[in-house]
Amino acid sequence: MSETAVKAPGSAASGDANRWKALVFIALAQLMVVLDATIVNIALPSAQHDLGISDGNRQWVVTAYALAFGGLLLFGGRIADLWGRKRAFVIGLTGFALASALGGAATSGAMMFGARALQGVFGAMLAPAALSLLAVMFTDPKERAKAFGIYGAIAGGGGAVGFILGGVLTEYLDWRWTFFVNIPFAVAAALGAFFVIREPEGGRNRNPLDIPGVLLSTLGLVSLVYGFTRAESDGWGDSTTIGLFVASAVLLLAFIVTEARVKAPLLPLRVVTDRNRGGIYLSLGIAIIAMFGTFLFLTYYLQVVKGYTPINTGFAFLPMVAGMMVGSTQIGTRLMTRVPARALMGPGFLVAASGMFLMTRLSLDSTYATTVLPAMILLGLGMGTAFMPAMSLATLGVEPRDAGVASAMVNTSQQVGGAIGTALLNTVAASATTSYIKDHIAGAGSRTQQQLVQLQGMVHGYTTAIWVAVGMLVLASAVVVTLVNAGRPGSGAAVGGTKLAGSGEEAEDAMTVPVIAH
Repeated sequence: MSETAVKAPGSAASGDANRWKALVFIALAQLMVVLDATIVNIALPSAQHDLGISDGNRQWVVTAYALAFGGLLLFGGRIADLWGRKRAFVIGLTGFALASALGGAATSGAMMFGARALQGVFGAMLAPAALSLLAVMFTDPKERAKAFGIYGAIAGGGGAVGFILGGVLTEYLDWRWTFFVNIPFAVAAALGAFFVIREPEGGRNRNPLDIPGVLLSTLGLVSLVYGFTRAESDGWGDSTTIGLFVASAVLLLAFIVTEARVKAPLLPLRVVTDRNRGGIYLSLGIAIIAMFGTFLFLTYYLQVVKGYTPINTGFAFLPMVAGMMVGSTQIGTRLMTRVPARALMGPGFLVAASGMFLMTRLSLDSTYATTVLPAMILLGLGMGTAFMPAMSLATLGVEPRDAGVASAMVNTSQQVGGAIGTALLNTVAASATTSYIKDHIAGAGSRTQQQLVQLQGMVHGYTTAIWVAVGMLVLASAVVVTLVNAGRPGSGAAVGGTKLAGSGEEAEDAMTVPVIAH
């Protein structure tokens, strides 16, 4: 393997001629993973009834997946670097399809929990492999911008599409089809990947597996994610919750110490200590905290307060999906090669924050057209514009042998951010709702007035939590502006230590683009 200088962004990029066909199958796999999370939530009440799952155990349909996926992401990324990303991608798809079939055929709660855990295991192999394939196949700045624009749009908007698909499948077919629908996605993506994807040679990390790192990172991340899950259901002061947080802190600190000392670490610290990548991981995690809260509370608001059906709720989210697609594939893609990443991400998070701010004005009398619709459009535009360069920059300049684990860090920051967002914002909302009802219920004489106060309390709780989400997005913008200082791709960026030809402008801090000579 050698690294050579390439010409300006307009020249032909090194890489396989089928890479655009490969992008279709990589995007299809990403869509399947994103859709699955939302679809299962929609189907949960029906599945719980049919399988006889108790209220206390139903959380494990979601938690089993979250623990396996979040805990094994770094390991999955390292496996992609070791085995090869194409192989890990196809194995991940195959396993995910089989686990989905098992979930659809489940006859008991235990069988369902096992299927969801298996989905998490194979998802943890699939997600980093998909992102790292893009990182090593698309090295030309303009092509990379287009590829990551498409990927970012699907990653951001697929969840909302899942509301529609999940509602349709649950209402008109059966909840089991929310699992079976993954199978054709996975088969098509796996076959396409097998015949079309050609991974650049020389990019594998053939060092022996860091077993202590695998155990410490897996146990640490599982403890962290489960700690936030427990905090949501049992409270932050619960002894088990506190114990999980303490255990995760000890395990993850031991993991960092181990990675600094071993010769072939699971997560080379050079991946996360890079100023730009560290800023991306941190800002993405913070932004996801806000995003998860929005999906959760807006769904409750539309269905409980406004009486929307699950399908109508899904359609109500479509303007946000459209905004994400425009922000990612038009604004982000067109400007990423012209301006530094922080000039897109910083303002993007602030635009999203302005959309969140509109949602803090929600009340019982708010209409979709005057409050929810403009808020969703702004949120989608902002997040699409910010996510696209973030996905690209998170893996840009990383050595090919580290592409899988660098991609896994993107997924890990999102997974941990989602766990924090769900637990933290739920706690804030519940506390605000309880306080509001306590202060106002005494003045409600009739049963109708009491129900009105309870609804007003719910909305007050949602808007209070959304204020926290606004603050999170402003914080994410500040992190980007402070830490991310990479110049625009192709503007004097270094390739293997050599600057790109054909551009008269210098990057603020040159970003390296590894190009593998065959």
